[in-house]
Amino acid sequence: MSECDVCGQQENMPYQCGHCGGTYCAEHRLPESHDCPGLDNWNDPKGVFDSGFDDSVDGGDSSGSGGFSIDTGPGSVFGYFRGNMTYVFLATMAITFVLQHIVLLTAPRLHQVLFVIHPERLPLVWTWVTSIFSHAPFSFSHILLNGVVIFFFGRLAERQMGSKKFTLFFIGSGVLSGLGQAGLQLLQGGPVQGALGASGAALAILGFVTVINPDLTVYVYFLLPVPVWVITGLYTIISIAGIVAPGTGMLSGNIGHAAHLGGLIIGLWYGKRIKDQSHIPNQVQFGGRRGGGPGGRGPF
Repeated sequence: MSECDVCGQQENMPYQCGHCGGTYCAEHRLPESHDCPGLDNWNDPKGVFDSGFDDSVDGGDSSGSGGFSIDTGPGSVFGYFRGNMTYVFLATMAITFVLQHIVLLTAPRLHQVLFVIHPERLPLVWTWVTSIFSHAPFSFSHILLNGVVIFFFGRLAERQMGSKKFTLFFIGSGVLSGLGQAGLQLLQGGPVQGALGASGAALAILGFVTVINPDLTVYVYFLLPVPVWVITGLYTIISIAGIVAPGTGMLSGNIGHAAHLGGLIIGLWYGKRIKDQSHIPNQVQFGGRRGGGPGGRGPF
């Protein structure tokens, strides 16, 4: 059962708006019936109906002053990425995870050079990005946890930002979080291990969603309803404690607390910046109706 975001009516087969992502009953399913954000900007390429990748809604092309154009319309190559960057990032994480193991089995010395952002090797700028999609080798728990957060919350965030801004947000928060973790390791002294993982970007997404709708209900283990602000608050407390008193109790282990906190701060900041322009439904939907597809707003 889902609740209509307008009237609160319980629905077995709710409608999800393909533009704002809200959940509605049959009476309020149309954009004009639920005061869909950006409805007045239907023809505004900068509004919520923006394709997410291009700057023109006329035919899906984006042209520069030199006549160069990129077709992001339905059926084009770039059109398949529009509205689907969450899935692109998840696929990239999976591919990178496989490549990590191939490198470890064939040329293990290259693993650090290719996939780990390290305080002593910061000039290797490609690791600033590759480390986002890399995860602890020979362990599925690290990539699985990040993947779950990105899968469920990344789709909500991408729908609010548009795919282009979401891409910059994801990579930017991942890079800054990794650099923050590397900097903390230098300040703390002791053995320097470097950092890897999409945790910073994942928690930036979580922070963003929390600001847009702090009362969003998350079903932990698909059973226990918890407001998203509680989850974000717990992550924040654990991250701060892990930085102040590392290596004790549940704070021990190779956990990038600085990366986690950095990602949360970035997400909270950006969410506050655009909160008035966005709308996120009142609960995370596991399945349900889909909106868009290749060249459209993408699956929700």
